[in-house]
Amino acid sequence: MGSDSKELLGIEPLELRFPFETKKQISCSMKLTNRTDDYIAFKVKTTSPKKYCVRPNSGIVPPRSTSDVIVTMQAQREAPADMQCKDKFLVQSVVVTEGTTTKDVTGEMFNKGSGNVVDERKLKVVYVQPPRPPSPVREGSEEGSSPRASLSEGGNLNYQDTQTTRESDEPPLLSTSALISRLTEERNSAIQQNNKLLEEMDLVRREISKQNGGFPFVFVVVIALLGILLGYIMKR
Repeated sequence: MGSDSKELLGIEPLELRFPFETKKQISCSMKLTNRTDDYIAFKVKTTSPKKYCVRPNSGIVPPRSTSDVIVTMQAQREAPADMQCKDKFLVQSVVVTEGTTTKDVTGEMFNKGSGNVVDERKLKVVYVQPPRPPSPVREGSEEGSSPRASLSEGGNLNYQDTQTTRESDEPPLLSTSALISRLTEERNSAIQQNNKLLEEMDLVRREISKQNGGFPFVFVVVIALLGILLGYIMKR
């Protein structure tokens, strides 16, 4: 970023242009070009990490080669005022030794305080109108949202690590019907085990009755043990 650092990676484009549509996930790509004879590690950061996912968000670009990065914006419920976007991206790059892999890329590599020569390139996010269909269709985004006061960017922007998966990619919670179905299966299983124990207890009682004609102490002990086991199963 400073005048004393050379450009390690060529980045195209320097503006991430999203054909904005509400309630629709949108992606755009950028190309990282390594025109040097060195291996270069890169890391992508943004001021709005929860809004975007980047694949890959870090990696290695070998000498004289390119790497494509896909930036995906999550579906937005409403359009911003005047279709203006304040989001920014930061692509950091640093020279690494041959043999370094993507798994070896860490945040410490891009720490200027450690003496590393880090190149930084800032990218703007621009919303553009999506292609219009041949017949006029009202998009409903003209005044769909209340205008927000534009905040001055001020001093340093807060760039944060990007994510490779969206929060909505996390395993969803069980629905009510699915939860009821699972609980019903567990209850039926417990009932079957309970019935099986009762049948075994009845069989033991009959066998002992045939042999001794009564209820000896051993049978009482067996009944007590089965009762404890049954209580344990029902608690589960």
